[in-house]
Amino acid sequence: MKMVTYRIQEHDGGWAYRLGDTWSETYPTHDAAHAAAIHAAREQKVPDEDACIEFQNADGEWITQGADGQDRPMTQVEG
Repeated sequence: MKMVTYRIQEHDGGWAYRLGDTWSETYPTHDAAHAAAIHAAREQKVPDEDACIEFQNADGEWITQGADGQDRPMTQVEG
């Protein structure tokens, strides 16, 4: 199972959590950013329905595939 890590860091004059290269909104305190990251991490682990998804790859091709709604990652918050 994949592990997803949310990292709390200073950002834009405040604090935010980051997942990969994507930043959350900025929060005024570390504690507020940490609480938001915990909430996001919990939501990501919630199972959903199976779905058919479409996306465009880096070459501009459209890909269609099934997404298993029960296949959720493990999550953690650092920082």
